[in-house]
Amino acid sequence: MLLRILIGSHDPDQAAALGKLLGPSLAAHVRALRPNENLWAVLRAEPIDLLVVDEPLLGGGALAAIHELRSLPDAPEVVVLVEADDATHRAELLAAEAFAVINPDIPPAELIAAFQTIVRRRAHQAHREAAAARQQTTNLLSDLATKSPVMREFLALVRKVADTDSTLLVQGETGVGKEFLSRAIHTQSRRFAAPFVAVNCSALSESLLESELFGHVEGAFTGARRARRGYFELAHGGTLFIDEVGELSPQLQVKLLRVIQDRRIQPVGSEEEFEVDVRIIAATNLDLNQEMEADRFRPDLFYRLSVVTLDIPPLRLRREDIRAMVDTHVEHFAINLRRAVASVSPEALELLEGYDWPGNVRELVNVVERAVLLTDSRSILVRDLPEEIRSGRSTAQPPGGGDLALQPRTASQVRNDPTQRPFAEARQELLDQFEMNYLRALLGRTNGRVTDAARLAELNSRSLYEKMRRHGIRKEFFKLGS
Repeated sequence: MLLRILIGSHDPDQAAALGKLLGPSLAAHVRALRPNENLWAVLRAEPIDLLVVDEPLLGGGALAAIHELRSLPDAPEVVVLVEADDATHRAELLAAEAFAVINPDIPPAELIAAFQTIVRRRAHQAHREAAAARQQTTNLLSDLATKSPVMREFLALVRKVADTDSTLLVQGETGVGKEFLSRAIHTQSRRFAAPFVAVNCSALSESLLESELFGHVEGAFTGARRARRGYFELAHGGTLFIDEVGELSPQLQVKLLRVIQDRRIQPVGSEEEFEVDVRIIAATNLDLNQEMEADRFRPDLFYRLSVVTLDIPPLRLRREDIRAMVDTHVEHFAINLRRAVASVSPEALELLEGYDWPGNVRELVNVVERAVLLTDSRSILVRDLPEEIRSGRSTAQPPGGGDLALQPRTASQVRNDPTQRPFAEARQELLDQFEMNYLRALLGRTNGRVTDAARLAELNSRSLYEKMRRHGIRKEFFKLGS
């Protein structure tokens, strides 16, 4: 988090001079109390981390004033500036919870050095508090143990870029674990001691999202009774995870691009800019190439975000990991839900390994939790699984190997006897089989070029992408040389 320092003095000129002296030297946002500003009003309107205050400004009851300052909403640490070096009085101020006591008349170099020490001490304290708060929820790359060659190759790339400051774009279907991976990357990076801050762009309106990202000042809009830090400021020194970045409005795309370029933010309603040190990891389940073709996403922002693109393989392309994931979550939910469930029957496991998992890891976790909660046995049985998994609507990898996304589902694979099912259901499965075969042939003809394939099929690109996503077909598999 970016450290905010307010310098207050009974002599405004002295406060301004001290602010100019310290501002360029400290890795923090430093400002002096202006002549027309009231100290207490500012502290109630703005988040301040460190108040550097001339003792006379606290009035006759300095000790009581420090206690009151420490009870404010953001409880700023207080550095008291004193004119005389009185050891007894210094001890009284420190006992009243002053963070430090300094004589401002010392030489400028010594004053700067003293404040640099204070700022580092305050920053380390904040980092320790943040680390302790997230200790129980730390995600590690080692948690992503895998037997899948596809996933091993992917994780090898992740490890190469984790301990850098490069901007990353994490792509993948819904439920593959984009935020989990991003948190693990942050943990692996040199920024681990600093905050990891996450924001979901699809969960907030445009006006609210702008304020959440960049912060706002008091009175910036109706209801803004107090200044507020934005996510960029809160993530200072650490990582900002921007989920569903493809949902950003054109206006916010421009503002995000400017921040990435300049590393400076401007809170809503403010004329002042802050410099921020943040690593950005953006994520989306949209195809941003398609969004750019449709003029919904800026190419210049895409290129800034995608210094390295990490495409998380969907679960159906790494079936080797399903058994271990199921076992891990059965054990987890058995403990947390206090159920005497110890295993999964071979028949149930076969169905789980054969299912396509359109909701990926998130869906698997939900299915296992439901089964552990509802089963009457010590082992999860076929009857404990959801109907779509029991019915075998999604098939395991066909004999002879190959990528599931490239394999048509034959009638025998989908169901041995289609007449055992309602007409509409059997008809839909045959239509799905035709659609998959058609899409494979079409993309093979165009070498994976979706725009050309859409033109030949007389479909718009968005419709074609939706059909590909539904069947688990990726254009990369049809490109020449892939």
